[in-house]
Amino acid sequence: MSPEADAAARLVTVAHGTRKATGNRVAVEITRLAAARLGIEAVTSYVELCDPLLTEVLATSATPTVVLPLLLSTGFHLRQDLPAAVAGAGGPVVLGRSLGPHALLADAQVDQLHRVGATPGSPLVMVAAGSSDALATRDLDRAAELLGRAWGGPVRLATLSGLGRRPEEVVRAGDCVSSYLLAPGFFADRAARVAREAGAARVAEAIGPHERVVELVVRRTRALLSVDGTGVRDTRAARPLG
Repeated sequence: MSPEADAAARLVTVAHGTRKATGNRVAVEITRLAAARLGIEAVTSYVELCDPLLTEVLATSATPTVVLPLLLSTGFHLRQDLPAAVAGAGGPVVLGRSLGPHALLADAQVDQLHRVGATPGSPLVMVAAGSSDALATRDLDRAAELLGRAWGGPVRLATLSGLGRRPEEVVRAGDCVSSYLLAPGFFADRAARVAREAGAARVAEAIGPHERVVELVVRRTRALLSVDGTGVRDTRAARPLG
């Protein structure tokens, strides 16, 4: 990566979006912190439920752009919605892959568990939003494996929708629960409520704008920036990279 490449490009992050303002601010804070470290222009966008939408951000600018999904696993949005938005961009774009699974996210989850008094190695359930996409299940299985390594004990997986077992089936009395969700919102509220109803002893909050998440965004952006002096390789016809 070169300073010239940085200066010529911008970062556009894209989160799912929620009707909960505090949830949308998580994406804004992650983007702000990453942009400060990278020294480039950055914009936060959303797939739905909050403005600005990614489609609008890309269609109204010809600036070379790195689009980095703040999504934790593969799914319909990453495989369909985001490529469609990128295809309508006004300038060259490179689209990154989902943030997760990644060991840095697992580290952030462990920190959130520590904050609620969970004891490392104790019985743990990871609750994710879920998806009907089999590739998402693969990603979630890997995320649970990485969390288990960081936690020092086995992790059972539950999903709130799509494929997989529900928290009501998985969480047992006395368990700790890690929310594999980036921000507060409908799914985070539901995950916490269902876990407590099932008898969970400790329920961690969503991952949030953790320093490890910011580090991951910085790494992914640097990897996606081109070094050919144009700022960004135009990969609108390609699969997500990074």
